[in-house]
Amino acid sequence: MADEVKKWSEIKINVGLDAENMPIDIQWASVDGPDGPELQSAKAFLLSIFDRETKDTLRIDLWTKQMQVIEMDRFMFQTLRALADTYYKATQNAELAADMQRFVQYFGEKTEIIPKGEKK
Repeated sequence: MADEVKKWSEIKINVGLDAENMPIDIQWASVDGPDGPELQSAKAFLLSIFDRETKDTLRIDLWTKQMQVIEMDRFMFQTLRALADTYYKATQNAELAADMQRFVQYFGEKTEIIPKGEKK
C-alpha cells in the first residue's frame, strides 16, 4: 500500500530586492516552525530540490548585502556539518560521512570558526 499524504505544510520565503535586484531582506515562515507562522528575518538561505523526473538538483542560493564574510563562513560550516549528518542518516554510509565530517573540521579550522584541533 502506497503512502498517502495526511497533511500538507507550507514554507514561505520572501526576498526583498533593491533596484538592481540584489537581495536586501529575507524573511521566512512555516506553520509548523518553532515560532509558528510568524515571519522570521534571515540573512541567507540555501535551497536544494531533487527533481523526481529529471533526477537533477535545482538550487537557489541567496544572501543579503549585509551578510558578512565571517557570517558566511559560519553558515557554510554549519550547513556542511548538517549535510554530512543528513547523508549518514539517509545512507548509513559511515565511511563517507566520516570523510565529509573531516572536511567540515578542516573547513572550520581554515575559516577560524573553530580553533585548530578542537572537535565540533
